[in-house]
Amino acid sequence: MTPIMRNPMLTFGQGGYSGLLPRRTTPFNRIQLYDPAVNAMNDFSRQYPVTVDEDRQIGVALSDMARLGVRSLLVVNELNVVGFITSYDIEGERPIQYIQQFHDVRRNEVQVGQVMTRWHDLVTLNWSAVRTARVIDVLQALRDTNLMHLLVVEAENDQATLVRGLFSRARIERQLGQLQMKSA
Repeated sequence: MTPIMRNPMLTFGQGGYSGLLPRRTTPFNRIQLYDPAVNAMNDFSRQYPVTVDEDRQIGVALSDMARLGVRSLLVVNELNVVGFITSYDIEGERPIQYIQQFHDVRRNEVQVGQVMTRWHDLVTLNWSAVRTARVIDVLQALRDTNLMHLLVVEAENDQATLVRGLFSRARIERQLGQLQMKSA
């Protein structure tokens, strides 16, 4: 036996052809309407966001979302966030509108960058406001904008805008529970 294999934590030669990755799970913490908003935020300083390249086909991106258990993706070009796309964008009218505009394109050829919400068109929340906000304030912002997701941004040294996190209306509603949502 080699010295390295004497360590009981190490294994060698796994059975089968491949291994499986665990399903991505989101911690499910119950929250209340008057809890700090940060308790309901996907904080990208703690958990790396799920991203997609802007040249990925929308059908593949939708499959990625289903596989990863998410309904939205940050759209990136190298390490820069250039937009945001949701499953609603892909399954809704945006691809149809794009195809009608450019007649020589088939649906399976439409790319994420062609139907995403571009960075300069995104409605976002400011991190300094989120730090002192409550969950009910974020829900109101989601209702006011009629959006399912809001990104949280932070100005960094007056040069770059850091994408700090994401609020999902569906996730907040799950964390609150049905009874509290109806009374809100």
